[in-house]
Amino acid sequence: MQLGIHRGGANDEIQRAAEKRPAAQLTWLRHFLLAVTSVVLTACNATSPALESSTRLAQLLASAERSSEDQARDVRDKPAQTMAFFGVQTGDVVLDLFAGEGYTSELLAHAVGPEGQVYAHNNAAYLRFAEDNLNERLERLGTTALPQGKVVRLDAEMGALPLQENSVDSVFLVMAYHDAYYKTDGWDVSADNLFATIRRVLKPGGTLAIIDHVAAAGTGSSAAQELHRIEPAFARADITSRGFAYSAESDVLRRLDDDLTVSVFDESIRGRSDRFTYLFVRENR
Repeated sequence: MQLGIHRGGANDEIQRAAEKRPAAQLTWLRHFLLAVTSVVLTACNATSPALESSTRLAQLLASAERSSEDQARDVRDKPAQTMAFFGVQTGDVVLDLFAGEGYTSELLAHAVGPEGQVYAHNNAAYLRFAEDNLNERLERLGTTALPQGKVVRLDAEMGALPLQENSVDSVFLVMAYHDAYYKTDGWDVSADNLFATIRRVLKPGGTLAIIDHVAAAGTGSSAAQELHRIEPAFARADITSRGFAYSAESDVLRRLDDDLTVSVFDESIRGRSDRFTYLFVRENR
């Protein structure tokens, strides 16, 4: 099933506005997003969890508190569309695995709202690169007036997460799944312990959200080591073999101008790699 994330017109309008985000238009953008939100609320005459979630996310993306770095990433990563696709709703409890500097965790916090909670997880290896920026983000989130869920910093190695069984509604693994097939000194994550942990904490019927860098067809997991990419067909087969049912995919982050031959950290492609977006559901087995 191939989706372009057209589940809600409001999210498409939000993303198109974000892609026109030069500084001179920022004030206009805020007014536009507020207007879109008002129209959608009036037209629907309802406050569904999904609608509430997209409304809060629109407020975040239009906020003057958004850093220039996050604004630039918003254009590339299309958060309004991806969050709508993954179906994050008001009140959800979400685990953001290998959250890094917390970009996705912040988006999730606004999507789940004050009734929800987000665990921003990192292991020691990730914290060596991300901790300062993560702390800065969490400090800012503690002072914002925007409605959001609680973000809990969770520092732990895989297999030692202090979370109860069946305790989260959704797990996000954003540009980190390939790391289960990356090997180096000081990195102790394998696909076996990664997915065992996810199955333990995720509720039956809960969702697993995967975004990762595309590797060429036929390469399986081999490109993870040098290019930090992984083949989409391999990913789907691998994840479904571990107790997760494939649900849907989106092409919203696909980039046909990426020839898939260079590392995603190469300056010629960094931040602009071709990416696959998959949604899985935890099976009750």
